[in-house]
Amino acid sequence: MKITAEKLRAALASAVLYRNIISDGPLFRLTELLDLCDMHTGYDALKIERYCSFVSALYTAGCDLGEYLWDALRSADNTYVRNFAAGREIPQVMKKCFVRELEIFSEISRITSSELKKMVGVSADLPDYDTTEQDFTKSIPALLENSHKLGYGVYARYGMFRVTQSGKLSPVLSPDPITLASLTGYEEERRKVLDNTKALLRGLPAANVLLCGDAGTGKSSTVKAVANELRDEGVRLIELRKEQLPMLPDIMGEIADNPLKFILFIDDLSFACDDDGFGALKAILEGSAAAKTSNAVIYATSNRRHIVKETFSSREGDEVHRRDTMEEMMSLSARFGLSITFTKPNKQLYLRIVHALAESFGIEIDDSLDIRAEAFALAKGGRSARVASQFIDNLISIGG
Repeated sequence: MKITAEKLRAALASAVLYRNIISDGPLFRLTELLDLCDMHTGYDALKIERYCSFVSALYTAGCDLGEYLWDALRSADNTYVRNFAAGREIPQVMKKCFVRELEIFSEISRITSSELKKMVGVSADLPDYDTTEQDFTKSIPALLENSHKLGYGVYARYGMFRVTQSGKLSPVLSPDPITLASLTGYEEERRKVLDNTKALLRGLPAANVLLCGDAGTGKSSTVKAVANELRDEGVRLIELRKEQLPMLPDIMGEIADNPLKFILFIDDLSFACDDDGFGALKAILEGSAAAKTSNAVIYATSNRRHIVKETFSSREGDEVHRRDTMEEMMSLSARFGLSITFTKPNKQLYLRIVHALAESFGIEIDDSLDIRAEAFALAKGGRSARVASQFIDNLISIGG
């Protein structure tokens, strides 16, 4: 038996776990339309307006009602989903509510545009939408069973995140798509980062990692490429700035019960001796009870081996225990379980990187290319992976 407008309106109104889905977007427009289902006369124009408003919202979301519902449900974050992912006991009444709502959304996915127009009493000539029938009672539980790899909520849709000024996690809508296969050189250094991250995935002891060394050698690219490589296995990357380090305990608390594994990425890390973030990072690296979580590691990049900026004047203070203080600052880098050094490439490695990039863009590789690449590096102040990339970009922009 086909669902009626009145029953559909009541079903949407009774949503509990997935109530946020009907508070905005296409389903909110649909509920506005269904509110008019008992008003048979005098509301034709308003019905048309609300039907078209629903279709317009659906077009913005991709035009397919079933696919929209799938995307909305798989990226939903609610009490049931969080408890399931964390392995907590779920009350039977909540389980029944969960199944019931999935049945409702499955039924909605089967409603074609022609059926909806008949249901609410508007002209068949109005715009149509597509729909792909779904059985969410099977697909959503299967998704949750694999939440340690696929994620839930916003983590099911995105792989990289930033921290907002208020300390909230915000997805990176256009993340760097870089892959390990696209990087040339530093294979041993990247292998160490990759192996450490795989250990995290397997629940084995994984180290916090400091990637230090010369600028432009691919330290940040390595971290992002590893995160992309292992996304489908359950790795997510959260990037935060140095001044956001005091937020680390709260971020750790937010992800502590999440079955995914997280790389907390701090790029270009360095401290002055009085930086507020120094103590926060030190507490995390030392495994303080307030900050530690087993599903996250810190990966930081720095052009400085010792991270803390030190001046000659800082050595001349009047503090009684000045020597202890200086040693504490200088040893911060030693608190990372694994330090990996990226040095400037020699000529052979630099040209190997140039050749790999040139090949990927269909640029002819000959002796003149090497000569021009070396001249470009000299003008830039030295060889690096970044300089090699800039050289190829320059060739492309001037047409070879």
